Amino acid sequence: MWSSVAVVVPAAFLAGALMCLAAPAAAAARPTTLSVLSFGAAADGVTDDAEALVAAWRAACRVVVPRATVLLPPGHRFLVSPVTLQGPCSTRLTLQVDGALLAPPGMDSWPRSRRPLQWLNFKWLDGFTVQGAGTVDGQSITSLQDSSSPADASTGHWHSSGAKPTLVRFYSSFNVTVRNIRISNSPQCHLKFDSSGGIKVKNVTISSPGDSPNTDGIHLQNTRNVEIRSSNIGCGDDCVSIQTGCSNVHMKNLVCNPGHGISVGGLGKDNSLACVSDVVAENINVQNALYGVRIKTWQGGVGSVRNVTFANVRVANVGTPIAIDQFYCDRQGGARCANRSGAVAITGVAYRRVVGTYSFQPARLACSDARPCTGVSMVDVRLSPAAGTVAPPLCWNSYGEAAGTMEPLGVGCLQRSNGDAMPLNQPSNYTC
Repeated sequence: MWSSVAVVVPAAFLAGALMCLAAPAAAAARPTTLSVLSFGAAADGVTDDAEALVAAWRAACRVVVPRATVLLPPGHRFLVSPVTLQGPCSTRLTLQVDGALLAPPGMDSWPRSRRPLQWLNFKWLDGFTVQGAGTVDGQSITSLQDSSSPADASTGHWHSSGAKPTLVRFYSSFNVTVRNIRISNSPQCHLKFDSSGGIKVKNVTISSPGDSPNTDGIHLQNTRNVEIRSSNIGCGDDCVSIQTGCSNVHMKNLVCNPGHGISVGGLGKDNSLACVSDVVAENINVQNALYGVRIKTWQGGVGSVRNVTFANVRVANVGTPIAIDQFYCDRQGGARCANRSGAVAITGVAYRRVVGTYSFQPARLACSDARPCTGVSMVDVRLSPAAGTVAPPLCWNSYGEAAGTMEPLGVGCLQRSNGDAMPLNQPSNYTC
């Protein structure tokens, strides 16, 4: 009959064995960094490194670690043709741009058949970060071209009137951070978020000439829970553009110079449904711009803009610092937009402590006859003309109250809500 024997394992041996067993797990837990140089990137600013970037991305996307980084090292120039970098990935990815990431020069003069809608296209990601000390450069020359030039039938090339690509676009992505990076010279919009959520943009510099057409800085559509902070944006269109389907957008400590200001819209084009709610822009500095803070909607649209606050806004040499335009029309060449009775409802808009200088008109609140603006408030608005002849403020079908200091006196021209105004604001069959 076998007798039981107690086996005594020395403590030092047991600890060593456990350490060896734990070593692979500890190694697997360390972040992984993959340089595009290791995947064949020439990094000379001339050779197309798109293949190397995609290869590094796919390898990083497959690794099983908490975090992985695709690195574009400093001191190198990476020319990349249009690419799509997509998930879902096994890890939380970071694109670390410490060098120069370059689009092919003159993207807006490519043959139409070869022109994508975006250059860097990120989609289906969760927990993704773009950061670095480098530059994302579109190398566009749109400011030097005639924005009304048609396609050249002999060459097949489309000039800047054709559909130009967005520089960096996120689609159906969540918990995305873009920080500490410079984005410049886009053919069109610089940074776009579409059908996404949980977005953070911080300490970003966006730069394009003030005369470059349609070069929005940051463009949001169908995107929720957005935070844009401590950034400098200079472009030829809206510094921040907030389109339909956006809610819970918070902007703070932004400089817009030059540009068309901070804009909600245009909304409701072609009688469409537009819904925007819960937008806050505070500590905003707008200089050398067409507008300061603006809401713009097309006639005939449906839906609503609700709960928008512009607070602590400083303007300098801005055409119209405060604007609501429910008759928006961007037709060019003298074409007019047809008059329509419907409008996207605008309610609950606050302007608090808007101060500085304007060059054309201090405030222009042009609201729909069929659907007036309601719940508009102004508190401590002090605006003075920069120089020359200027237009008086306008309040058309805009209902609310003004309080505190109003300069010029007419800037608080809001109409008080009364029973006669309410029937005009009829309910819509389409609600947000």
